[in-house]
Amino acid sequence: MAEKAKVYFADFRAPSWRENLPQKLARLMMTAGFGNIDMDGKYVAIKMHFGEPGNLAYLRPNWAKAVVDLVKAQGGKPYLTDCNTLYVGGRKNALDHIESAYVNGFTPYSTGCHILIGDGLKGHDEVLVPVEGGEYVKEAKIGRAVMDADVFVTLTHFKGHEQTGMGGCLKNIGMGCGSRAGKMEMHNAGKPFVHQEDCIGCGACVKICAHDAPHITDRRASIDQDKCVGCGRCLAVCPKDAVQSNNDEAPAILNKKIAEYSKAVVDGRPCFHVSLVRDISPCCDCHGENDAPITPDVGMFASFDPVALDQACADAVNAQPALPGSVLFDEGYDCTCGDNLTAAHTNTDWRVCLEHAEKLGLGTREYELVEI
Repeated sequence: MAEKAKVYFADFRAPSWRENLPQKLARLMMTAGFGNIDMDGKYVAIKMHFGEPGNLAYLRPNWAKAVVDLVKAQGGKPYLTDCNTLYVGGRKNALDHIESAYVNGFTPYSTGCHILIGDGLKGHDEVLVPVEGGEYVKEAKIGRAVMDADVFVTLTHFKGHEQTGMGGCLKNIGMGCGSRAGKMEMHNAGKPFVHQEDCIGCGACVKICAHDAPHITDRRASIDQDKCVGCGRCLAVCPKDAVQSNNDEAPAILNKKIAEYSKAVVDGRPCFHVSLVRDISPCCDCHGENDAPITPDVGMFASFDPVALDQACADAVNAQPALPGSVLFDEGYDCTCGDNLTAAHTNTDWRVCLEHAEKLGLGTREYELVEI
């Protein structure tokens, strides 16, 4: 039987002036072994989600500063990072993405470090990373600024998710670190297409394509699916967002691809993972809104093992009572099933990602919870 991974836990109580919550997070991380990572003079990527404009469930910048300060205390060179989004919104290119982060409070003055968007200005500054044992992905398309880091740290807002069942550490790593083309690979069974009504026939997609897939006919572009390789470059350059993604991959395969992308990111370098289980919205922070939390806040979790961390967070959420007034009490939902994450999105199974990640050697679902 595999040895259990240690997952460290602290609640959100701070009843004394002697320790506030960011300080408590720092103590949790150091107790979990964060101080044993050699960071002296090394670049340290802190992967997190800055929140889509309009969403208020994302983690406050204060939490990021607590992590940044620990990295600096150990001689590291920290930066906050995330990759651009595939969908149209406030984070689809680096300029909009950084502006959205600033609006949501993530500035060098509030967090103590700079932001580097992982896959560059238009979302195609990527590195092809082999996935050992990958069933669906042989080479993951990961943002270059993510792969350039010597040390990789995650700071995750744990929540529900409409496609994967839960938005945890592995989702933050796998989907979050994929370039725009990488996100398309995870989300799609097929390839991009052109929404004809939005196309102005500018030819930007034709110029960027190395495979002669897009063509202009009657001032409207179309994509030859036989020639298209799914690189996603056309999505990045279209000025009208007429090139779109199907997002038609089955939830189970999407979860497995996320696990494989996560393996590409973490293999071969020191990694550490933190998840905060609070404001547990039923859907991703990529939404421009956030619904009421489905359960009460739980606490802070930290581990070297991302699989064990996600399992511990999921177990903790499912052990909580469903909050009245949340989606779990809407007609058609079962708030008494004992699995709050699945109850919020019955067409998903969050366990698939963890099972596949364990199979790939990313960690173990067996854990020992150590409370500080």
